Amino acid sequence: MAASTYAQDVAFLRKHTRIVELGGGAARVAVAPDFQGRAMTSTLGGPDGASFGWLNRPFIEAGAEDAAFNNYGGEDRFWLGPEAGQFGLWFAPGEPFDTAHWKTPPGFNSGPFEVTGQAPMSVAMTRRFRVTNYAGTAFDCSVQRTINALDAAAAGKLLGTKLPAGLKLAAFESVNTLTNAGEHRWTREGGMLSIWTLGQFKPLPHGKVIVPFRPGGEADFGPKATTDYFGPLPPQRCEVGEEVVLFTCDGRFRSKIGINPRRSKGIIGSYDADAKVLTIVQFNQPPTAAELPYVNSLWQIQDDPFAGDAINSYNDGEERPGCGQLGPFYEIETSSPAASLPPGKSITHAHRTFHFAGEAGALGDLAVATLGADLGRTASGT
Repeated sequence: MAASTYAQDVAFLRKHTRIVELGGGAARVAVAPDFQGRAMTSTLGGPDGASFGWLNRPFIEAGAEDAAFNNYGGEDRFWLGPEAGQFGLWFAPGEPFDTAHWKTPPGFNSGPFEVTGQAPMSVAMTRRFRVTNYAGTAFDCSVQRTINALDAAAAGKLLGTKLPAGLKLAAFESVNTLTNAGEHRWTREGGMLSIWTLGQFKPLPHGKVIVPFRPGGEADFGPKATTDYFGPLPPQRCEVGEEVVLFTCDGRFRSKIGINPRRSKGIIGSYDADAKVLTIVQFNQPPTAAELPYVNSLWQIQDDPFAGDAINSYNDGEERPGCGQLGPFYEIETSSPAASLPPGKSITHAHRTFHFAGEAGALGDLAVATLGADLGRTASGT
């Protein structure tokens, strides 16, 4: 089946849910408030241009809910961490950490985010819910989520570089504020929450996820990357260099990588060598991130539940041969620090997605400036 255009994806979505479209002209973003406020897809080529978000068309068309995970797809969705461990949110107290017992908390798995404001380039939404972790601690949460379309001037400023001439661009951000709406402080002893933003993209047969990281010894910075979430990764699927990780994102092998906050530079990308599209995801990582707790989502009781990642990338695939898979898709994920919040206080996490298309040379210059990566080498994976 040929890849769908942005107009085709938006027309499909509008048959099944309301869509708020941001931007205009060539750069557009489609937001689905009733799908938990997801930014579903975007384009830099107008209605007939390529659609960047992965959509789970069979699931959306069926119109049924899945208590484990309403997997609609989308380029930017709101979740909370941690996933697993003694403070995990996806497992009831005492249950084993396996897929049979994995269940997304209903507060951000089902039901709409209420639209509280709308403009041509922005939509604001809100939601209140309660979640309970593996240790039995309950959290009353108030979430404010705003999706903003970004123009080229804002993109260049946020990325801290002059954008090469001739590139087409579609960019947007989600600004997510989590407030402790309860009566008790969130603590290390009972567990803390983090804002976890995830984007699902169409798999790239010849593409790579590109993750720059801070160099230095493991004694000071920890491992360059965590690559064994689902078992060891073959070297042809994940190359850990001196300052960049290259991770295969073809949607054909279940795998995941993570970068801790001492290594993270607050930026990650991917490159589609076939379509000549560079995607960059940037977030508001605190300058003191190396000193802050980040929730740990490993599927086990953990020695340190606050030694988690700031950046993750997931490549979909079968858990076991013949069992099927969620996608295919790949994900780029960013997280806030763990939130030690007294009642009424908040934490905000901004997750920004930039798509660039154009000549390989200009894309290469931008990749060097933002990711420190050689796209020629990235495309070949050698």
